[in-house]
Amino acid sequence: MQYFPLFFDLRSQKVLIIGGGEVALRKAALLERAGAAITLVAPHVIPELERRAAAGTLTVVRREFVPEDLAGVRLAIVATGRRATNRWIASLCEARSIPVNVVDDRKASRVIVPAIVDRDPVLIAISSAGASPVLARRWRERLEAFVPARIGELALWLRGLRAASRRRLRGTAERRRYFETLVDGPAAERFVAGDVHGAEQLAQRLLAAEAARAPAPGHVVLVGAGPGDPELLTLKALRALTDADVILHDRLVGEGVLDLARRDAVKICVGKSPGGGGAAQQLINEQLIAHARAGLRVVRLKGGDPFVFGRGGEELEALARAGVAYSVVPGITAASACAAYAGIPLTHRDHAQSVSLVTGHVGEGGAEPDWRALAAERTTVVFYMGLAGLERIVAKLIEHGAPADRPAALIAQGTLPTQRVVLGTLASIAAAARSQGVGAPALLIVGEVAALHAELAWFGGDTAASVSESA
Repeated sequence: MQYFPLFFDLRSQKVLIIGGGEVALRKAALLERAGAAITLVAPHVIPELERRAAAGTLTVVRREFVPEDLAGVRLAIVATGRRATNRWIASLCEARSIPVNVVDDRKASRVIVPAIVDRDPVLIAISSAGASPVLARRWRERLEAFVPARIGELALWLRGLRAASRRRLRGTAERRRYFETLVDGPAAERFVAGDVHGAEQLAQRLLAAEAARAPAPGHVVLVGAGPGDPELLTLKALRALTDADVILHDRLVGEGVLDLARRDAVKICVGKSPGGGGAAQQLINEQLIAHARAGLRVVRLKGGDPFVFGRGGEELEALARAGVAYSVVPGITAASACAAYAGIPLTHRDHAQSVSLVTGHVGEGGAEPDWRALAAERTTVVFYMGLAGLERIVAKLIEHGAPADRPAALIAQGTLPTQRVVLGTLASIAAAARSQGVGAPALLIVGEVAALHAELAWFGGDTAASVSESA
């Protein structure tokens, strides 16, 4: 994040604008709405600025800028139209720790002015970090059409309900849920539609019901985070993340997904690394139960789908034994998502009529799978976490009848911009993985459909050629 977004209270604060043209006028108009004490310095100013000065909304000093003009300034806007002059003034501001915006010169600016949707006190600021002002403006136009005109009035009405909610509701969690119900429900809809009296009645009834209700029990939501791309989250998963008080997440759940959670939610990484490390399953179960019994809304966030090699069933069994309420939000599992992003259909009328999903840790302290069935023709086998045991998997498939030239593909960092697809056959895929430096997490797909990647690949990233079987 190159720029940290802030909303700056400039009421009665001294703001200096250097320049007297149309650009300076646009900045002055915005700053007037913020209540700033504006001084504009320029040898020549356009008539509209003269009119505003006569009306007393800003002060115009008709001369060239001098460094003494920066005394007591809280923000400077530089728009002289002369690049060298603008940068000189910017350097003076920087030396005095004065935030400065140089119009159309991102490198010289310490702050930039975003495109703004103004529904005071609700403000939406959109910035492209100076990369494309047109893009930011277009998004502002779209949001102008989407955001209700009375959203600012709604915010003020909700502020008026805070005192009553503090008197009658027990704690922060109860008050937050009360306001969430107001904002998400018919009360806010009625207010925005103009029915203030109806909204007030609903709000008071809801407050009385909330005050009389017993403390809400905790709840655990088992949520599938999908394969990595945050845009593959379901709408229900997104709602669970924004409602959660506590999130216990796997190691491989990316920051892009976690950033969608409520800012004040407690995020606890309980992921386990291959070969050890991370929280033991029993400890994870205990944490889920403890947080829920404390009356919190808990999300157990797992990569992919929690019921596909995610130990989700074991966690629900522990919750059920403890009498803790739970629900499940499925996620897009890695097999379907990574295969789709690699252009590999898991089934195909000409090549595969069945799909098997298998853990890559096969045979490690557990029963062996039916290798003969996995080696059969016209089937696709997807091995999760198959990289560490890749050579053993290949050997077992060939031993039980799979031809050595059966196509195979490894997909690393699937659905992410860093996705890589390594192609080969059963005979060559292990060598290809070594030569290409493939690292976990990686998914192994074995079957005739893997060869279709060469024709159907559509997503970016690198596709590494397979190492020849003679290598």
